[in-house]
Amino acid sequence: MTKTFNFSAIKSATQNKVFNIGENKIQETKEKMLGNILHPKASIHYIGRIQTNKVKQAVEKYDVIQSVGRIKELKKINSCAKNIKKKQKIFLQINISKTKTQSGFLSKEIIEVAQKAKELPFKKNIGIMKIGENTNNKKNIKDNFLETQKIQKKIEKEVDKNCTELSMGMSQDYKIALESGTTFLRLGTMLFKQRK
Repeated sequence: MTKTFNFSAIKSATQNKVFNIGENKIQETKEKMLGNILHPKASIHYIGRIQTNKVKQAVEKYDVIQSVGRIKELKKINSCAKNIKKKQKIFLQINISKTKTQSGFLSKEIIEVAQKAKELPFKKNIGIMKIGENTNNKKNIKDNFLETQKIQKKIEKEVDKNCTELSMGMSQDYKIALESGTTFLRLGTMLFKQRK
């Protein structure tokens, strides 16, 4: 995650063969990319809540939108991608623990949502994304991560074969996420420095 860091962080990441770059503010991404040349293998991911009125810009700017947590976002992404003839890659965000401060689909609805997402022709669901709980209870974190992996595998097998990826784990819980089968880690402070 290079949010709040300048372009030198992105350059450092790609020089060290880290090509998936996480950002969470559209204007900040625009400003840091201005006049800079991205590594040809770099893939820019939007990670964070996305306002409906910013979806058009996100589709234009990002290779992957990792945090799709509402049906209206799905439909808007599909519509905006259609307008520019793009197949937008996304992750469906899941809220396993039903945390009120987090967005994302509940476990009981995610399968049906994945089916609806598959039917939208201008987006491609490549995975499931989860934000970890704000807790030090490692058992709870691991249980939720394993449940997320189980749901991702079910969707891949029964609904959408393209849903192969799993995005969960940040600097404080990345080891648990790796043990639980994640394919994408969202690392910032441990790679660069403490954010201001």
